[in-house]
Amino acid sequence: MAKRNEEFKNDDVMTSEFDESIISINRCSKVVKGGRNFSFGALVVVGNRSGKIGYGYGKANEVSDAIRKGGEIARKNVIDIPLHGSTIPHEVQTRFGGAKILLRPASTGTGLIAGGAVRAILDLAGVNDVLAKSLGSNNPVNVAKATFQAIESLSSREQIMAKRGLSK
Repeated sequence: MAKRNEEFKNDDVMTSEFDESIISINRCSKVVKGGRNFSFGALVVVGNRSGKIGYGYGKANEVSDAIRKGGEIARKNVIDIPLHGSTIPHEVQTRFGGAKILLRPASTGTGLIAGGAVRAILDLAGVNDVLAKSLGSNNPVNVAKATFQAIESLSSREQIMAKRGLSK
């Protein structure tokens, strides 16, 4: 039993490096003989504001449990973002379902020009200067997935040079 408590303490220390943000909470109802049963889904994003970001969707019968599950899933799915100063290295456009996301690098001092789920994700990732546009669907889950797809498709100058077999 003492060993389990030590494991939880280590998890708390590990998770403290990430900030957590709740993008959306969905309520779902199931009609049964005795009335309605409600369940909840929470889209949670975690990031350390310096290039690491992850998202998770947790489902449970209570809101707090859904948020906790979403946070745990998000911490397991952390990815690295190649940053070029305080912005992204190049323009990228992706689509997930009906959501279409456009991310453009911006000069220093421009700020984070984005809305909704895209803004929360890029803020937690540590991207300070970017122009973003969400086209098509405004479903927060699909917008978040499209944003992560765009982030995963980014590659730094060093990665491209290594792929081509060139040196600086």
